[in-house]
Amino acid sequence: MSALGFAMREEAVLATITQDVLKSSEIEGERLDQDQVRSSIARRLGMDIAGLVQADCHVDGVVEMMLDATQNYSAPLTADRLFAWHAAMFPTGRSGMTAITVGAWRSDDKGPMQVVSGSIGRERVHYVAPATARLDEEMARFVQWIESDTGIDPVLKAGVAHFWFVTIHPFDDGNGRIARAIADLALARAEQTAQRFYSMSAQIRQERNVYYDLLEATQKRDGDLTDWLEWFLDCLGRAFDGAEQTLSAVLHKARFWEKFGTTPINDRQRNIIIRLLNGFEGKLNSSKWAKITKVSADTALRDIQDLVEKAILLRDAAGGRSTSYYLADIE
Repeated sequence: MSALGFAMREEAVLATITQDVLKSSEIEGERLDQDQVRSSIARRLGMDIAGLVQADCHVDGVVEMMLDATQNYSAPLTADRLFAWHAAMFPTGRSGMTAITVGAWRSDDKGPMQVVSGSIGRERVHYVAPATARLDEEMARFVQWIESDTGIDPVLKAGVAHFWFVTIHPFDDGNGRIARAIADLALARAEQTAQRFYSMSAQIRQERNVYYDLLEATQKRDGDLTDWLEWFLDCLGRAFDGAEQTLSAVLHKARFWEKFGTTPINDRQRNIIIRLLNGFEGKLNSSKWAKITKVSADTALRDIQDLVEKAILLRDAAGGRSTSYYLADIE
C-alpha cells in the first residue's frame, strides 16, 4: 500500500471502513445504505469525492462511532467514551420501535438481558447476561484492563476484549457492534496506525453462524477462550486475504480514471459511473438511470448512448426492452 501513493491509500481506507460499517450492521440483521455510509465517512475524513449524498442521523452516528474507534485509537477507552458511542448509534433513543436506555448501562426493568432466537412460544435462550447490579464493577474492570499493560500479545488482547465486552453485554442494544469497534481499536493499537486496509467485520459477516455458535459455546464454558481465540486469529488471517479484493477494486478505479479521466462526460454520467465502480446492486438499465439522476427516459437513453459510443459502457447481449449496461473492461 505504501507504494501506491496517498490518493489510492485514502481510497482504500474509505472502501475498507465503508465495508466495516456496513458489514458490522449486517451481522446484526440491519442493512445500511452504502452511498450514505461512504459519503458520511468521506465527509468526516475530509475527503473530496464525487457522488456525495446526505446521510441520515442514524448512519452518521454509526460512522462516527466506528471512526472514533479506529482514527482515535490512542485515546483512552472510558465508560464515558462508550456512552458517547452508544448515544451516537441510537440518536432517537430507540432501537427500531422500542425505547431503550441510551448512553448508559442497561437496567433490569424489563427483566434480565437475554440473547433469544425463535418465534414467540418457541424461544431459545442462548445467553443470560450479568445482572445490572454488576455492570459498574464489571465495566470498571474491563476498561482498566483495556488501558493497562497486561503483557498479553496486543492481537490476542483484541480477541479477548471482543469476547469480554459482548459477554458483559452492558447496553440494551448495539453490544455486538461496539464489541467489534473495541476489537478494531485494539487492532489499531497493535498496528500503531489509523489506516486500515482489511475489514474484520466483513469477514465475520461471512462467518456469522460460526461466530454466534462459538460465542455461545465459549460463554457456557469455564472461561477457557482457546477455541474462540484460535477462530479469531484465523478469521483475522482470512480478513487479510480478503483485503486483496479491496485493493484490487481501488486499483481498478485508478486504472479506469487513468484511461477515461479526460473523456468529456456530464455530471449525471460521472455519478452513475462512480456508482458502478463502487459496486452497483443489480443491473443498470435506462429506467434506473432516469430514476437515480431524476431525468426523463429520453435524457437517460441519450446519456447511456453517449457512454456506449465512447466505449465506457457496453450493452448486455440480451437486448430488448430490458437492455442492461455495464462498464467496459479497461484491460
